[in-house]
Formats: sequence, structure tokens, C-alpha cells
Amino acid sequence: MRFAYKVVLYLATRLRCSTPPCEAISLMTDRKKPTLRDIADAAGVSPATVSLVLNGKGEISGTTRARVLETTARLEYRPRSSKGGAEPSDSLRFLKISKHAHTVNRDHSHFISDYIDGMSVEAGRRGYALEVVSHEEQSIDAIVASLAGASARGIIALGTELSEADVKAIQSAGLPTVFIDTFFDVLDATFVNMNNEDAVFQVLSHFKGRQFSRIGFVASHVDTTNFRLRREAFFKNMHRLQLDVREADVVSFESTLDGAYADAMAWLKGRPNLAECYFCTNDVIAYGFIKALREHNIRIPKDVSIIGFDNLPLSATLDPPLTTIDVSKRKIGYLAVAMLDDLINASEAQPAVKILVGARLIVRASDGARTPSKRIKPRGAGRNVPAV
Repeated sequence: MRFAYKVVLYLATRLRCSTPPCEAISLMTDRKKPTLRDIADAAGVSPATVSLVLNGKGEISGTTRARVLETTARLEYRPRSSKGGAEPSDSLRFLKISKHAHTVNRDHSHFISDYIDGMSVEAGRRGYALEVVSHEEQSIDAIVASLAGASARGIIALGTELSEADVKAIQSAGLPTVFIDTFFDVLDATFVNMNNEDAVFQVLSHFKGRQFSRIGFVASHVDTTNFRLRREAFFKNMHRLQLDVREADVVSFESTLDGAYADAMAWLKGRPNLAECYFCTNDVIAYGFIKALREHNIRIPKDVSIIGFDNLPLSATLDPPLTTIDVSKRKIGYLAVAMLDDLINASEAQPAVKILVGARLIVRASDGARTPSKRIKPRGAGRNVPAV
């Protein structure tokens, strides 16, 4: 019986280059291959749930799906090929690239699993198997070298932490390639990304509609294209909406939960004169910021309103629930496979295509209108995190 689609997960970073080839082969041969039961036990779910996740079936929550996929990659599980299944030459390869782990990490694993879901469904519909290859803190040269002689028909690369030079290097492997979760206007490459400018415009328009005049922005100094695009969109749309930007109301935090919390705590100790509301570059940064605000007895949304970006599962269960931007990662994954299939089957060279997927604001309770009062100043003293 042929599955509608399958996901084959590899872990490309476990064997370092310093390991002699014969030892690497020995390690792979001697190690006991994990089973579905092993994955289920490690992820705290049933074997049936693991099977549903790996085959893209069932109504599985995003949190559970992300945990199963993460466990599958960590244990280096590779499902057996089913009879009649797609041959290696009919496979597509998804490169899950984490250069510095500030954004591609466990804090953000849910949106990766959503991308995989979208790719898996469309790959299966078009007769491909999907390989998911994880590259953690490897050089781009090493990633490109791993593509030499690859049996995959084409590549989808997670571009979250990639630079322009990285994109060009991956293209040099000579395989049809689509990049997701990043966007470069002038590169001759195919991208599928979210429309950051439209998303940020929705956030700022919503704040303006709430009668806020002093709007802050929590940026991040972590180097990713989407973070940069959201920062540029903030200033551009503040001007478009005729809203003033105060330098003191734009701060920069680290992008992991712990890092954002630590930076927010340090900034709040400096007793800043807080804005009425803040747009946070993503939900994880918002979580760290909210935690720090609470520890300084600052109420949300009565004292400060917050909006995030990504609509991660935890956002709906926070107290109060977080207003945030939702972009369909599954739609991006689906479109990436569709574009890649077109590149693979084209009879002649194709022009680069750049697709931006629209966003929608999910309004919850964290951005309620504030009761006019004196400006909130946190207790304590300390250093400031510089504005960006």
C-alpha cells in the first residue's frame, strides 16, 4: 500500500567532519534503529499519534505535532520505505538550517512543523516523498557539499537565518531550489515568504484604532531577514499612518524566550517611561517581555498593551491571551512545493518568482484600550538596552 506521502527525517549534524568515514559508518550500523514506540515514549504520545504525524494525517494539535517531529529528528528515526512508495529520484529535500539557533530552535519549533505539514501534503499530492534534513550550526559550504550527488529532484531551504551570500551558495549546487521564510528583492531566486509590511500595517492600524498615540516597538538585534523587514515596516507604516516614533520607545531584545526576558528585565530596571503599547517582533519575544513586565507589577493590558507575531499555540492560552499576527505556514509550505514542481518540470529556464502570503490579525485580550493614567515607571534601576 502506498502512503499518500511520507516524511523522511535525517539528522545531518550528528556526525562531525572529524569522524573518519569508516567510524561514521560503524556508528550508523551499530546503533540500534529507533522504532515508532521509541519515538512515542520519548515524545510522551501513543505510537498511533506518531504514525499520524509522520503521515500527515489526523487532527493533531500543533504543539503535539511539533514535539513528535522534533523527537523524530533527535532520535534520527528513518521510516521504512513502503512497497510501491516513491523512489529516491522522486523525492524533494527540505533543508532545516539553523546557523546560530537564535530563531530556528525549540522556542520556534511549531512554525517549522507547520511548514513541513504544508510541504508534505502537497508533495504527496504531486507524487513526491519529502526528506527533511536538519543542519545545525554547520557552515554553508558543508551544507552545499552535502547536496553533491543528492538524489532529490529539488530543494526547499528554510531561509530564516540565511544571508544573501548563503542563498547564492545553495543555488550553486545546481538543483532547482525554493527558499521559504526569507525574501530578497534583487536576488535571482524563488522565494515564498510572509507579507511583513502588510502584517505590521495591520498591527499599527489596530493600535491607532484603539486611540493609542504613543506606540512602541520591541525589535531584535538577531540577524534574520524577517526581523529586518518588520523593523523597516514599523517605521514606514508609522509614517504612513501619521504616527510619531519616539526613539526611546524602540528597543531591541534577544529572540529566544530566556534572552528576551533577560534583556527586558535589564531594560525595565532602568525605569523607562513606557509607551502605551508595544508591537513585538514575534510571539517568543512577547512572552519574555510580558514575563518581565509582570515581575515589575505592570498590568497587561490595563497599563501596557502588547501585540506579537506568529500566533504560536501558547499565545491563545496566556493570561491574558496574546493578540498576534497569523500567517499560514502551511500555505507557504504548499506554495513552495508547487513552485518547486514547476521548476523541476519546466522545459526551459524559468524566471524567479517571489510570493508573499498575506497575514491576519488575531485579536485577543492583550491589546485592550488603556485607562488614561500617569505614565508607568517600573521599580528598580539598572542599565538600558539600547534602542535600534
